[in-house]
Amino acid sequence: MNFLSHYYFEQQTNNPEIVLGTVLPDLLKNANKNWSIHPEKKPDLFTQLHTSAILTGWKRHLEVDRIFHSAHFFNQKMQELKKLLIPILNDSPVRPSFLAHIGVELLLDHLLVTHQKINVNQFYNQLDAVDEIALAAFLNLCAIDKVDHFFKFYQSFKSSRYLLSYQKLENIAYALQRICMRLWERPFSEKTNYQLISVLEFYKNQLEFDFMVIFEEIENKLK
Repeated sequence: MNFLSHYYFEQQTNNPEIVLGTVLPDLLKNANKNWSIHPEKKPDLFTQLHTSAILTGWKRHLEVDRIFHSAHFFNQKMQELKKLLIPILNDSPVRPSFLAHIGVELLLDHLLVTHQKINVNQFYNQLDAVDEIALAAFLNLCAIDKVDHFFKFYQSFKSSRYLLSYQKLENIAYALQRICMRLWERPFSEKTNYQLISVLEFYKNQLEFDFMVIFEEIENKLK
């Protein structure tokens, strides 16, 4: 799941460090794809109140992803979108399965926003309230090198309010392109990008009918 889908499950909490923890795995991956940490394996390191809360959110992220990726809903929707993407990716190096996986996740974020199931500004307000000294301590305990590099990315992520753009479907296509550019230099031609927007629009209208099913399923399993 993507940022806003993870936030959906924590939107009632008044603890900003827990909210941060639920999106921190993806923030780190975006800041530096080579960072790979597993704080959940060393919980005894995080005894301070705020670092413990970040770890709580982190473990929540892992559990939500585990349930989501093993759910019939996700696999069914990914296969449906993949079939629609295959014809437009003939001249692209991007794997249809990869694009379908990320596409379903971003479309779920888009639908949460457009159906007002979450408040994106509230999400950013929670991140603004995070104790950054505790965040730095958490990253140091995880042996992250160049913590300052992460904070530069993190401040940009917050100030840009980029996730507000997920209200528009063309921005979902743009986000997919940016993700693919981390792996392929030229993932899409101009024609493919135009076709991608059309496919996303078509599939969004199908996904819209039952997209909340997966959130309800995960919520019930988390309880």
